[in-house]
Parts: sequence; C-alpha cells; structure tokens
Amino acid sequence: MKILYIIPARGGSKGLPGKNIRVLNGKPLIAHSIAAAQNSHHHGTILVSTDDEKIAAISKEYGAEVPFLRPAQLASDTASSIDVLFHALVFYSAQNITFDSIVLLQPTSPLRTSKDIDAAIELMIKKNAEAIVSVCEAEHHPLWANTLPEDGCMKDFIREEIKGLNRQQLPKYYRLNGAVYISTISALNKYKDFLHEKTFAYVMPAERSVDIDHEIDFKLAELLLKE
Repeated sequence: MKILYIIPARGGSKGLPGKNIRVLNGKPLIAHSIAAAQNSHHHGTILVSTDDEKIAAISKEYGAEVPFLRPAQLASDTASSIDVLFHALVFYSAQNITFDSIVLLQPTSPLRTSKDIDAAIELMIKKNAEAIVSVCEAEHHPLWANTLPEDGCMKDFIREEIKGLNRQQLPKYYRLNGAVYISTISALNKYKDFLHEKTFAYVMPAERSVDIDHEIDFKLAELLLKE
C-alpha cells in the first residue's frame, strides 16, 4: 500500500494563536504528528500542507516534506479538509506520483500514537474497508443534553423514558475525535468524504483523544504526555 500521510496546519488559529508550532512537552505541537507517522510500520510520504513559512520550516526540521505553500483560499476558516487533500494529490499527480491511500493526521491530536495509526490501517485491511475514522466514547452523554427555550425552563429537558437511569443503563455513544482519518484514493474520489457506507470506526481511549482547540486542551495534553 502506497500511503500519503498529510498533516494540515494553517497559520491562522483564532482559538489558540500559533498552536501548531507551540511547544508541547519539549517539541512543537505539529512534531508529535510527524513523529507518529514516521514511527508507523506502514511507511509512506509525510506531507505537511501549510500556508505558513514558519510552520513549513519547523516541519522540514522534523523530517516532513513541505514542497509547496498552500494557497490562501485553502487556508481560510471556510476551506474544507477534503479540498486540502485534493490540492495535495493534484500536486503529486503533476509529478507522476500516485498513492493508494491517504492518512489524514490533524496536528491538534498529539496523543495519537504510531500504534493507533498501525491499528487503524490494519483494521482497514482486515475489514476490506475503503475508509477508517477514529472515534472515542462520548465524555458527556448526548441524551443528557438539549436546547433551552428563551426563558430557560427545563420542564422537558430530559426525556421521560431516561429519567432516573444512570450512564451504565444508557446506550454507548461515540464521537469523532479527529485523530485518524484514512481512505483509499478511489473512495475519496468517489465520495468526496471519509464517512460513507464503506467506512468503519477505529475506537480510541479518551486519554489519547484530546483535540487541542483551547488553552485548557493544551494543558490537559501536556499533563497526559508528562505522565
């Protein structure tokens, strides 16, 4: 299997400015994802797609390829990850370089390990799947959540049939954790998405599912890495 690992890392970050190169447990945040790809048993090309020269320089220092800077229209708040992936694939195709599969590793998931990558790829092979997406059990059960009316009344906040039930009596819910997305190139071309009828879940534990968006996420990730 010829794999393209792609780590998307734009320079602009409103929630936590500069987060992709902020030092986490001794090295830049993005370096953790680069290392996870490097240490996978399934070797491939490791690409960082960025619009930022500083991120590009640091990524190269840690061993990733950065053969281009992403155009501005693909570095906005509204740019989709799928568009970023196709931009990279078109770049390599122009050089007559093709891949069988793509592995998207978001730099905001620094606790995802090379073992997670390997297990997800092996699950894809075992199930003859066309895509694998990582998830973890939802920390807060969605059946205990609801919208609120303007006056804040909680009369119908919890459905009657689940009142009095504890968490163990409710069905398990899972959420996307953002750590690993894998797809065959053919499925990506067909569905333009990772989630479809031939996608399967790779379940990860909560302690490796921290997704860094805010300062508290950064502090939690640092604590877990130190332990």
